[in-house]
Amino acid sequence: MAGIWKAGVPCMEDRLENDFKTAGNVVRQSLYFSQEKHKEQRFFKQGLSAILFGPPKAAWGINMEHVILVVDDDKNNLLLAQKIFGKKYRIAAAVSGIAAFKYLEKNKPDLILLDINMPGMDGFEVMEKLKGDDLYKQIPVVFLTADDDSETETRCFRAGARDFVRKPFVADVAFSRIDRVLELEDYHKRLEIMVAEQAEEIERNSQRISSMQEQVIIGMANLIELRDDSTGMHVKNTKKYVEMIAGKLVKEKLYSDILTDSYIKNMCKAAPLHDIGKIRISDLILQKPGRLTEEEFAEMKKHTVYGSEIIYEIMGGLEDDNYIKIAAQIAEYHHERWDGTGYPEGLAGEDIPLCARIMAFADVFDALYAERCYKKPVRPVSKVLGIIEEGKGTQFDPVITDVFLSLEADLKKEANEEQEGEWLG
Repeated sequence: MAGIWKAGVPCMEDRLENDFKTAGNVVRQSLYFSQEKHKEQRFFKQGLSAILFGPPKAAWGINMEHVILVVDDDKNNLLLAQKIFGKKYRIAAAVSGIAAFKYLEKNKPDLILLDINMPGMDGFEVMEKLKGDDLYKQIPVVFLTADDDSETETRCFRAGARDFVRKPFVADVAFSRIDRVLELEDYHKRLEIMVAEQAEEIERNSQRISSMQEQVIIGMANLIELRDDSTGMHVKNTKKYVEMIAGKLVKEKLYSDILTDSYIKNMCKAAPLHDIGKIRISDLILQKPGRLTEEEFAEMKKHTVYGSEIIYEIMGGLEDDNYIKIAAQIAEYHHERWDGTGYPEGLAGEDIPLCARIMAFADVFDALYAERCYKKPVRPVSKVLGIIEEGKGTQFDPVITDVFLSLEADLKKEANEEQEGEWLG
């Protein structure tokens, strides 16, 4: 039958339910205090070195979240600490520094109340050991002391204590100091969580911005490629080939002093911009189906210098300096030759930046293999690699040449060639 309410008075069923809950709590409290009395007897009579007093973290509607480890060689002081502080906190008790560290092996209290004057390992020695261990050094410590001289207080704080409590305990003063330390510690933990969450959010935003920037870069590069009647695949292909070469060089432990993770990341990100300088070259030259005149070729060669200038003018200050440097080097020097007969500056050997030497392989391979308005493709992959091998030590870095030739199977897979002499366009 449904309960009946009159003038805000709960129904009989609800009153009975509350009475049962109250009775249950009384029984549980009686059982708890019986168990605590048994703990005290064991602690004193059986010579235990450490014990945890107190109810579960949440009992009878009282929230006891904090665990305090009290370290004192006088068991009467430990019992007193339990009686005073156990009303608000869960108390773990240890009779020595050694017992305290034994307890800490499997437990992490929220605060340690540490007696100074103990036989064997005194409070300062315990404190030094705590601060020297990464597992324990963040646990706040409050010293217990019967001394009332300023020298002891100064030494406590120099040792790293958050505060000190005088013995015999004055309950209100002790609670005030312990509460303050725990509140500050809780605030510090919440602050750490907030900072970590904000750092994660900043990282996510940074990744989104980086992804957007990369898409803009690729979009710009594709627009430039479309001007010389390219399909736009040159940007995608050359970036992939740069990644393949860099990965193989790392695997072979070549140029490892230069090819750091950040260098490779910047190089691969910058690869699509290698021909950005073509934006300043006339369409009449870019789209000319026949061979360029000397004057036209001289103008075309300027795209390398134009590219470097554009990168510094447009992207300087918006991107990481290391990325800008690598992007500019790729744009300006990817047509240099190992023997010094390239352009625009005629650099030779390792004077040519590594990123530009790697880019040269990717650019030449795709330029030969792909079909353009002004030339037919060179195929299959093995034939292109044969041409590149001929340029070993003259046009190309000989070390990277060997690495690139070893990628033949991977290049065939990228080109969708099924077998020697047969390929898909």
